[in-house]
Amino acid sequence: MDQPKIHPYIPIIVGVISVALSAIFVKLSTAESGVIAFYRMFFSVILMLPIFLLKYRKEIFRLSRKDWTFSAIAGIFLAFHFILWFESLNYTSVASSTVLVTLQPIFALAGTYFFFKERLSLKTIISAGIAIAGSVIISWSDFKVSGTAFYGDMLALAGCALVTAYLLFGQEVRKRLSLITYTFVLYSISTITLFFYVLIKGESFGPYDASNWFWFFLLALIPNLFGHSLFNWAVKWVSTNVISIAILFEPVGAAILAYYVFNETLSISQTAGGIVVISGILLFIVDGNKIRRIFFSKKA
Repeated sequence: MDQPKIHPYIPIIVGVISVALSAIFVKLSTAESGVIAFYRMFFSVILMLPIFLLKYRKEIFRLSRKDWTFSAIAGIFLAFHFILWFESLNYTSVASSTVLVTLQPIFALAGTYFFFKERLSLKTIISAGIAIAGSVIISWSDFKVSGTAFYGDMLALAGCALVTAYLLFGQEVRKRLSLITYTFVLYSISTITLFFYVLIKGESFGPYDASNWFWFFLLALIPNLFGHSLFNWAVKWVSTNVISIAILFEPVGAAILAYYVFNETLSISQTAGGIVVISGILLFIVDGNKIRRIFFSKKA
């Protein structure tokens, strides 16, 4: 395998910062949640369109009726994930919202258990319990602060469940298509869903001031295309587990940025709960047997 010109960890770090900016851009916009989500996906599709048409358009004919059905379901779930998550940021802190969204691996675990009958190991059950305990600590502390903060936490958790559902429905389709084609189809369906959502809700597509259009475009460019594209580039040279662990630092970066941009501070309970959540997910992701083999082989 060819060696990259730069160390893969550098793009990974940039990618983490990019996705951490998502919550900041959303809070800086004054538009309603559905509108922000719509323009994020719409601009993502527009930016991807030239590449898709030039190199990948023929792949779309490989989709079966089942693929289109699953892609449609995945796109709808992704759309409502963004609506719920963006709405949660109107009620709770950036730190609480982004930490709760990192519970995605635990929701995926539940989904694969109930729908695909995958067996659960003792380590998996323990790590899930730890992460859930951390989310309870965060939510309980926010509930004691205000009912609206607790409501925002519940919206973030619901958004996390939906993004997991979108991944579960999309995983089979993704195996048969390139990343560009699958993402383009998914984002297009999500954009259409959000268009009708905004229309039915009576939210305004515009006009907006220049700053709002700036945040809409940056949401599409940096977290959607730039951030996740860097992860997809780096995975050629590093383990998927490394990417998964790196993404756990998204709420850390988001909390630091929120402190400087919005003067948001963390309570002791939020900090403790966040550490517990991330610890539980780390335990779930990290392969203990592999680590032991590495250390024992070095000693040998």
